[in-house]
Amino acid sequence: MTGTRVPAVATGVASPAARADGLAIARAASSEADDVLRHLATDAVHGLPAGEVARRTALVGPNSVASHRARWTAVLWHQLRSPLLGLLVASAVASAFVGERSDAVIICVIVAVSVGLGFVNEYRAERSAEALHDRVRHQVVVLRDGAAVRVDVTALVPGDIVELRLGDIVPADVRLLAVTGLECDESVLTGEAVAVGKRVEPVAADAPLAELACAALMGTIVHAGSATGIVVATGVSTEFGRVAAGLSTHHLDTEFQLGLRRFSMLLVYVGLSLTAAIFVINVVLARPVLDALLFSLAIAVGITPQLLPAVVSTSLAAGARGMTRRQVLVKRLVCIEDLGNVDVLFTDKTGTLTVGRTEFMRAVAAPGAHRDDVLRWGLLCTETDPTVDAGIGGNALDRALWESPASHARRAELGAYTRLGVLPFDHDRMLVSVTVRGPDVAPTLVTKGAPEIVLSRCTQVAPETRAALDAEFRAGNRVVAVATRAATHPGPPVAADERDLTLQGFLVLLDPPKPDAAAALERLRGLGITVKVVTGDSPTVAATVCRELGLGDASALTGQDLDRLDDTELAAAIARTTVFARVSPEDKARIVRVQRHAGGGVAFLGDGVNDALALHTADVGISVESATDVAKDAADVILLRKDLDVLADGVVEGRRIFANTIKYVLMGTSSNFGNMFSAAAASLFLRFLPMLPAQILLNNLLYDASQLAIPTDRVDEEQLRLPSHWDIGFIRRFMLVFGPLSSVFDLITFVLLLEVLHAGAPEFRSGWFVESLATQTLVIFVIRTRRVPFTRSHPSVAITATALTTVVVGAVLPATPLAHTLGFRALPGRYYAALAGMVVAYLVCIEVAKRWFYRAAVPAVAPAPRAYDHRRHLARRAARFSHRGGGGVTYRAARPLRRRRRRA
Repeated sequence: MTGTRVPAVATGVASPAARADGLAIARAASSEADDVLRHLATDAVHGLPAGEVARRTALVGPNSVASHRARWTAVLWHQLRSPLLGLLVASAVASAFVGERSDAVIICVIVAVSVGLGFVNEYRAERSAEALHDRVRHQVVVLRDGAAVRVDVTALVPGDIVELRLGDIVPADVRLLAVTGLECDESVLTGEAVAVGKRVEPVAADAPLAELACAALMGTIVHAGSATGIVVATGVSTEFGRVAAGLSTHHLDTEFQLGLRRFSMLLVYVGLSLTAAIFVINVVLARPVLDALLFSLAIAVGITPQLLPAVVSTSLAAGARGMTRRQVLVKRLVCIEDLGNVDVLFTDKTGTLTVGRTEFMRAVAAPGAHRDDVLRWGLLCTETDPTVDAGIGGNALDRALWESPASHARRAELGAYTRLGVLPFDHDRMLVSVTVRGPDVAPTLVTKGAPEIVLSRCTQVAPETRAALDAEFRAGNRVVAVATRAATHPGPPVAADERDLTLQGFLVLLDPPKPDAAAALERLRGLGITVKVVTGDSPTVAATVCRELGLGDASALTGQDLDRLDDTELAAAIARTTVFARVSPEDKARIVRVQRHAGGGVAFLGDGVNDALALHTADVGISVESATDVAKDAADVILLRKDLDVLADGVVEGRRIFANTIKYVLMGTSSNFGNMFSAAAASLFLRFLPMLPAQILLNNLLYDASQLAIPTDRVDEEQLRLPSHWDIGFIRRFMLVFGPLSSVFDLITFVLLLEVLHAGAPEFRSGWFVESLATQTLVIFVIRTRRVPFTRSHPSVAITATALTTVVVGAVLPATPLAHTLGFRALPGRYYAALAGMVVAYLVCIEVAKRWFYRAAVPAVAPAPRAYDHRRHLARRAARFSHRGGGGVTYRAARPLRRRRRRA
């Protein structure tokens, strides 16, 4: 509803000592507006001076509920928290007390280097995420030193005077001073889906949170109207801040992370089983219990994907840096991979398929009107007064109209009109109305908006007028209708006034298709992505633009059409429809939800407040830097340039990262896993441990170090054409085929060492160390591609260099001065000759098995769609109120606020 500031009544809200650090919103809502202004020592006309803002910032801190600084302690704990690693170190310490100090030192050094390697790479990735967060800015219009300025939301302090407009996310707890048709969506706090109307009159002192009608709460959304208010509480002292402070610091997992966890747990279960079996075998064979325990734990650590987080983080960080160069920001690194899974994209038309620079072309007068009058009424009918604050606020159509050459000649006469009130635009009415009084004109209601809606409110419309409108639509032009009537009351207009109108005419604007849009759409088609347009524009205009860009000649479905379909019928309609026009926010969200249940990955690209529901519902929400706050808040990915070609780059990057991650996974389930079978088999017939614990850990360290280059590897084109998904069944089958195959060559090595070379324990351990490291490292060249390696698919220089270097280091290590310390013994030259032949034979066998395996492979099944999760919504909203403070991505503890407790 509409209101004005009510007269001040002294109530003695609080003492002057409490002025700077805020006021509880419940107490402020039950007090007169002028008393709240006095309490916070501020001025509704001029706002706070800069010096006072600095003082209050120092007192209360930033307006944030979280910090996004990368914390090295958290990353280090992530590396150290493995229970197997802890048991291994404890066992090594125990062995030091029984006299095996050198082995204990070696084990601890190798573990430290391995942990350090993972720490460095993961911390670098965290820093990359921090840098990405710093690129995303959320601003608010605030009154300071008598001028309206934009500041970061985290810079607000109690006492600031802020402006709220359609689509804004309320930046703090605000006591409203003046409202114009303000409604707020408070579902993030109250769970109530219906927007709440606001006023300025105070409420009862014991009013519950959902009934604070004169307050706008931090984190809620301006659903309709506009307002001015005073900030009374910031950060964790707000109602939203206290809820956010109770959130877990762990982000909700994506499908990518869930897949990683399922794979890790698969290895853990199998690894623990084999480790227990190896330990029991060694104990039964009367080997020293401590040696058997160390050996078993070392094997377990070897099979555990210890550097998988580092490999994934390195891949994602490298991908994020590449995407940043391509003008794409991701709020969380793992969103890159989710972007690669997209196979259906719903997008708006304006600025994506079209140039996005709307230009006013002409005014078309209705019979009996003049086109100059149409233009004048159109300039006057805006939510913001263009003669006063043209630089702040206003929508794209109004700005295009104001900046057009045709408007220049009429600007001077606008100053003679007085605006009596405004009814702001909302997505239900699709109209904006103002009441104005001119020098020779009685108070007049002017209404502007979607032509179909305006015409339905007019008393009569000539047939030739409708024909002219249809002609403009067929030409692909955007059209806004303008109508008037005599005002029936002097106050601001209400929705009921928008009737019995007289059509003045149309404002015709042009937003032509982008020259490169057709090529970008073709590229997306080549990536297996189906593009569908969801717009609030006319169905004729949208279909015309899509037809010009090669998106087919199908007719469009409108919001009214969708209302007649149930979800099953809508799913079928979505499959055959390219354009959805004149749809509401609820329609957009429903379209996305139904498509998600049909399977596959769904992305939604939008930039308005009416897109927020769909952005939250999609697997990947995509917005742009120039979008409304609520759209950017709901999005996972932000495009700094609204271009589908940029989006295609992001999809390719996501798929490349997933493909490279799978390479590491398949490596771990082939040669790495085969080593465990080999260790179990060797324990049955050897009178000594087949490899010392320190040697196993060193082998694992060298192998993992070589795999850190996987993120730089090239990916075959066919792996980028379609989205890929985690398939644990596929990975399990791969393990059961290639793991035992690796063990076969280990057993051949055992026979060579024992029966041909008659090796003792040191020689045997040295020979198996060299062979296992060579086979499990070099197999990357075969597994990394489904093509013939080297001839039809070339690895990156980095992965080639690291793999070969690792093999050379492992081969020469038994001949170095470190050999004795590590328990190695020099190997004869004929062993290396035989080893070269075995490695070649092994790689050939893997290539043959690979071809058979992929021919027989069952296609992966797309994961089930994720259900909407309120925690995910709340965590997204909280992330916008974060600062680069002294902690990591953590939520700040609530600060005590000087206030009287509100009764429940």
